[in-house]
Amino acid sequence: MNKKYLTLSSAAIAAAIALAGCAPGSGSGSPETSMPGMEHGTSPASGPSSHAPSASAPAAAAEHNAADVAFAQMMIPHHAQAVEMSDTMLKKQNVPGEVTGLASKIKAAQGPEIETMTGWLKGWNEPTQMPSGHSGHGMEGMMSDEDMKKLDAAQGAEAAKLFLNQMIAHHAGAIVMAKAELTRGKNADVIQLSKEIVRAQEAEIEEMRKLLATL
Repeated sequence: MNKKYLTLSSAAIAAAIALAGCAPGSGSGSPETSMPGMEHGTSPASGPSSHAPSASAPAAAAEHNAADVAFAQMMIPHHAQAVEMSDTMLKKQNVPGEVTGLASKIKAAQGPEIETMTGWLKGWNEPTQMPSGHSGHGMEGMMSDEDMKKLDAAQGAEAAKLFLNQMIAHHAGAIVMAKAELTRGKNADVIQLSKEIVRAQEAEIEEMRKLLATL
């Protein structure tokens, strides 16, 4: 499994939440109950997740705290990288159908979730990007630029193995972030999406491990 990804330190997480809590429009969050986390998820058996709340759902107007804000701000670029990784695989040839099928599910699930989270942030009058100084590459499970270049260059079975190893790490990071939101978040719709991410991505990790054993 590819271990060359950066992790978000507890200090960086705390700093991101503190800044989110100080941003205009985030007054419903309190420092001691805030924190970030998240990424996407699909069900390996049923295809792309359809449980993500709509951007027009009550979340847009409901109470939220700094943890909800940080979670959405961080998961948008986290999801975006997963979509990018999936797009890279879908452009390759001689890749097993099961792997390209998984890439398609991931892309189909995370694209709409990005739109949902962006809608939440706009509804809360919050920035859709993380505070200045907090790079997306510092989040749990994110691939480095070098990792992405390796995936782009790989072909065939080698690319399939690399993609699966990288996405397992990516999913594991998302689960950590989602569980942090479950502990510290306030908004019901954001918490529901976090639960779905944990459920779906834990199942996908098992699916990817099984696929790896066949390559």
